[in-house]
Amino acid sequence: MSSWRRPFSRRSAEQSENSSGPESSGQSTGDVKFVGEAGGNDAPPTYQEAGGAPVESISPLGYDVGPITILFLNISMMIGTGVYSTPSAILKGTGSVGLSMIFWVLGGIISLASAAVYLEYTSYFPSRSGSEVVYLEQAYPKPRFFFPTTFAIQRVILSFRSSNAIVLANYLFAISGTAGTDWQIKGVALAGYTVAFLAVVFHTRASYLLSNTIGVVKLVTLIFVAITGLVVLGGHTTVHNPTDNFKNAFVGAPTPYGLTNALYRIIFSYGGYNNAFNVVNEIKNPVKSIKRNGTLAIVVVTILYVLANVAYVASASLFFTAVFGSSNAVRGLNFLIALSSFGNLIAVMLGAARMLRECGRQGVLPWPKLWASTRPFGTPFAPYLLDWGLTMIVILAIPTGDAFNFVSDLAVLPNAAFNLMMAIGLLIVRWKRNKANLPKPQFKAWLPVVMFNILVQLYLVVMPWYPPAGGKGDVSFWYGTYVVTGIGILLACGVYYFVWVKVIPHWRGYRLRQELISLDDGAQTHNLVKVPVDELAEWDATHDSTGRQTTRESLTERGVEKDIVETKVSHTVV
Repeated sequence: MSSWRRPFSRRSAEQSENSSGPESSGQSTGDVKFVGEAGGNDAPPTYQEAGGAPVESISPLGYDVGPITILFLNISMMIGTGVYSTPSAILKGTGSVGLSMIFWVLGGIISLASAAVYLEYTSYFPSRSGSEVVYLEQAYPKPRFFFPTTFAIQRVILSFRSSNAIVLANYLFAISGTAGTDWQIKGVALAGYTVAFLAVVFHTRASYLLSNTIGVVKLVTLIFVAITGLVVLGGHTTVHNPTDNFKNAFVGAPTPYGLTNALYRIIFSYGGYNNAFNVVNEIKNPVKSIKRNGTLAIVVVTILYVLANVAYVASASLFFTAVFGSSNAVRGLNFLIALSSFGNLIAVMLGAARMLRECGRQGVLPWPKLWASTRPFGTPFAPYLLDWGLTMIVILAIPTGDAFNFVSDLAVLPNAAFNLMMAIGLLIVRWKRNKANLPKPQFKAWLPVVMFNILVQLYLVVMPWYPPAGGKGDVSFWYGTYVVTGIGILLACGVYYFVWVKVIPHWRGYRLRQELISLDDGAQTHNLVKVPVDELAEWDATHDSTGRQTTRESLTERGVEKDIVETKVSHTVV
């Protein structure tokens, strides 16, 4: 299909960098319209599809995320309890010590490849927090509101951290040398998660400082474990024959299901390498800062993970007891792991709240002002509260054991599916921006790296269907139950979108249009308005594609009357 376009000139780019107002481009049927707007985080202008949530020229959450916070946002989320609780399962799944070590290194490589995809997206949208929320919105603008709606509903349904809270409770009981009953564990988990909620809800800067402090303790603890492992290998402890388990390191026969299960656990252990991307609009010069400090976090954690596993293998997977005996030292180390788990809860809540806030700013959730607002404490209060409330419900309602493992696994397939779409979407974004002659990104991932990431995500979507021996995995019922349920959640999101955006508006004679709303705290959000069909022409004539009113009086009243550079972009939408 033929198309015409006028490229962005150097003068246009310079004007956009010196203006906080929006640049707009023309749009007709089948066209994509890009608008450019600069944020307050010293980043180049964000050129995005006009229907995306508005760029906040001044972040209402501040700019408190510096290099150290970037480093520990990722490290604190990666180093939770995975490295302490999953090595034996990964060793069992891979079938041999040698292959398990390769998998731990592979986890670091996969994280670096995935981070490269996130970083290129950040180069395109450097003043938008929320990572996947933004990237899916921009990669797939058509059908209108589809990906924002489905991803937002999925995030709301799965916004609970019950498994992490239960792990914290189990380690706290281990410190006292007891196991705890089911309800005792639930009670401690409730208390632990409530403390984490209170730690982040009152002050943004203080929550980052707390996360950094606990992150330092977590890092030092893992370094201690890694160094002790080397001491064990040197024969300087009570562990007998520490090198025996490394002989014939590749003897063993893994199964496809075992390898898939091991890879999922590896990815779980590295989960958090992308946490800093959730707070991009709170980072000065985010691309350069995350590229340096985010990469450093992955490299450091990979090295420590490998050395920690050397320690486990050398001590026959009974590290603490084998090295320190049944003493107070073991309890002290269990306390450090419990603290590590608590720090993981805080890091997860910090990132997840930004994602949920961005879902709300897209206008696809009810009460968008509530989600976007940072009142009363200057924090994303409503996302924090929802996260806390759903976690409390799941902890109380679901018994520990199979049912709990099942609920914890529910997000596996939806997350893999969205990550696959995001990786493919990067190629689509590249193509569209190239046709529009938009400015080149500060960072561009190598194509082989992007393709590797796509293959990994495709593997994670397909392989959970492969049956384990006996047809049972880590639960007593059918191994694929969580996969089917995950698909059901995705389908339910799609049905909700179709009914909400297509069926009901057609039935009741209106169409959805987005309206830009500015709040007193500096936050901006879209609100989806029901416009009767017979009033559509008037609405479209008085609002631009971002939802701003286009009359001079309304622009002056909103304080956004600027010199606007118009650049028309016309091409077929993929």
